[in-house]
Amino acid sequence: MEKVIVYTSTNCPHCRQVKGYLAEKGVEYEERNIEQSDEFAQQVWDMGMRAVPVTVIGEHRILGMNKLQFEKYLNEEA
Repeated sequence: MEKVIVYTSTNCPHCRQVKGYLAEKGVEYEERNIEQSDEFAQQVWDMGMRAVPVTVIGEHRILGMNKLQFEKYLNEEA
């Protein structure tokens, strides 16, 4: 499976939903909190995103909590 990266911020309820969903599915991921690293914030900006959570699965980028996209891309990469 491709590496999964979740860009988050500290008090983001949607970020907690994404992390909970991935944990429930048994998906290992790297969390990158944009409030703790200017580099992580710049990576989100460079992707053309202006909000979190942003989840990167391989070449795919998912903004927010979108179960359909998660299922599609996680299954595609399995």
